[in-house]
Amino acid sequence: MGQVNELKDFTRGQLDAALMKIGQDAGMGTADGIRAFLSGELVISRPSYSWRGQDGMIYLSVTSDGATGAQWIKRLKKKGFRIGDYAKQVLCSPDFKPTSGVTYEIAVLKGMLFEDNNRITLKIRAEAEKRGWTKPNAEITCLIREKFSDEEMESMGLWRIVVMHEPIKDSDGVPILLGASRCLGLRFFKLLSLNLCPLKPKKIIPRMEIMRGISFCVVE
Repeated sequence: MGQVNELKDFTRGQLDAALMKIGQDAGMGTADGIRAFLSGELVISRPSYSWRGQDGMIYLSVTSDGATGAQWIKRLKKKGFRIGDYAKQVLCSPDFKPTSGVTYEIAVLKGMLFEDNNRITLKIRAEAEKRGWTKPNAEITCLIREKFSDEEMESMGLWRIVVMHEPIKDSDGVPILLGASRCLGLRFFKLLSLNLCPLKPKKIIPRMEIMRGISFCVVE
């Protein structure tokens, strides 16, 4: 149990703000929130996430439900996501092959785990192969974006999760990887839910992109 002297490093203003937040987060006034907390009626707990971090990596799972690319477009747009024209082309491609009832165990490598000269597609795939991971289905991008909020992606320390599926060509014949993103400054609008990542095997991913996660399927 905490001791009173642990509060000595906080100002009166900070303590008042903490007490006010108790009531605000519970949807009640400050005084009512404090009373409810002291009586045990209001309990404060850490948020629970449907992912876990281990050894510098992130592990999560998603389950498919048979949605086609066209159905995903309607489904995500209905939930407020914006999907670009090229993303729609990839989702509607015959190479986008949905499954149903398949639970994928996903490992996400953080871009920062690779040094600048090694942050390229070929070396990232080689690292995944060494770990015994396999290429994920492209539908995992949609499943991740729907399941995990911008706030959860932020708690992972990521702006974007690139799914290293078998590349799918757009109408210009460019091989593409899909990625689920959160949007700078406009997260509550849930913009840019699907970003496109042109496949350039030997191109170094810029340092500004080290907050990108690269996902593969884990073989149990």
